[in-house]
Amino acid sequence: MYDGEADPVVDNGFQEYNSFSEKSVRLGFIRKVYGILTCQIVVTIGIMSLFLYIPAVHEYSRHHAWMWYLALALTIVALIALACCENVRRQFPTNIILLGVFTICEGFLLGTVASHYDKDAVLIAVGVTAVVTVSLTLFAFQTKWDFTMMSGLLFVFMIVLLCLGLLCAIIRNKYLNLVYACLGALVFCAYLVFDTQLMLGGKHQYSLSPEEYIFASLNLYLDIINMFLSILTIVGLIKDK
Repeated sequence: MYDGEADPVVDNGFQEYNSFSEKSVRLGFIRKVYGILTCQIVVTIGIMSLFLYIPAVHEYSRHHAWMWYLALALTIVALIALACCENVRRQFPTNIILLGVFTICEGFLLGTVASHYDKDAVLIAVGVTAVVTVSLTLFAFQTKWDFTMMSGLLFVFMIVLLCLGLLCAIIRNKYLNLVYACLGALVFCAYLVFDTQLMLGGKHQYSLSPEEYIFASLNLYLDIINMFLSILTIVGLIKDK
């Protein structure tokens, strides 16, 4: 006779199946994100290499500032479309095309910036960024600390960073720029851990939907690029001393 209580065997079996299904979906999501991110980084490094190792492109970029402004404008347009328009970044293949355009523009932008630095400084910054990125990613995967709860604190640090950036634009001082670059590197290191844990989901308080693989790739890519720019500034200022 049925007594109104759930069958514990059936219930546990359903929960285990549900848990396995969610885990497999999340793992597929993570693989997709890192696959896209790897392609973005390869394309970016390839474009930067043109500016560093082809003398004609290197010299033209150094003496024609319009290239930097054009790349910046196109990057902002593509970023707004991907970050603010949820339907756009979830619609295939529009999302992939826009992300590709954004990545090419960002690589172009970084190439124009890198052309104003010594090649050794750029290579050092790339190496340091790679080591820090891998280390922080492993830390985010393993740590029991939940960084997704710190979004408010990270937002405050970002506002402080923006205010300091405006101050640096007004007061041209090498040591103030060094402080700004160091703070920027620390903030984007924290954001890298935060965005990695958002992607992981699981026991963290907040997580991204598996449908947001473009948004997750974009977040991680921007964290790495901004960290690289901060480290490049630090290395450039130290080498100039």
